[in-house]
Amino acid sequence: MKRDCTLVLLTLNEIDGLSMLWDEIPVDRFNTVLAVDGGSTDGTREFLSAKGVPILDQPIPGRGVAFRVAAEASRDARIVYYSPDGNEDPADIERLDDLLIEGNDLAIASRFAVGSINEETDWMRPRARVNQTLTWMANKLFNEGPFVTDTINGFRAMHRRAFLDMDTSVKRFPIEYQISIRAMRRRWKIAELATVEGQRAGGESKAISWPVGKDHLKVLLTELPGSRLFQ
Repeated sequence: MKRDCTLVLLTLNEIDGLSMLWDEIPVDRFNTVLAVDGGSTDGTREFLSAKGVPILDQPIPGRGVAFRVAAEASRDARIVYYSPDGNEDPADIERLDDLLIEGNDLAIASRFAVGSINEETDWMRPRARVNQTLTWMANKLFNEGPFVTDTINGFRAMHRRAFLDMDTSVKRFPIEYQISIRAMRRRWKIAELATVEGQRAGGESKAISWPVGKDHLKVLLTELPGSRLFQ
């Protein structure tokens, strides 16, 4: 029996990752598999079409928009977001959905939980430290449950209707941060899965450090009125 869950492939010029990982992605285990593509020109769309994966286009660019486009198109109870770029382990896809089935509201593949491996932990590449700082701030200001170790990773699963009811507004990369903060504010049960982050299969990351970091801070400030500071 297939899972009552939609597997969403978030793509933008990911032909290298798709070619490398396709046989490991459990597409036959999900009721629905679809892709949201941000305008690939490297053969990604042709690859997905050949595999029979429906491709949704975005009315405007941005990862946050892609999250909502997929959720609105899905008719399944749950949804898993996966980027086939080489960073995210396809073996964790079903494990994330299992965490929802077990009663959690949000499941995150954590790059900082005990047993995880983050590809950028060396001192000269401070992305991990910035992520951990933002995560600490979110926990300190909004979280009343167990500490969440990775509020920013986009490899995650949610109940579709609950996500849509959250009424997110972020258009670009900080969508994950806004979801995590709003989940904390709503006292969602958040579960994490320690994951091994691999190297990108091709090209540079789409998340340019300074603009993306600045956008995360904007999200934090926007959500601040709902923090413990104002209770």
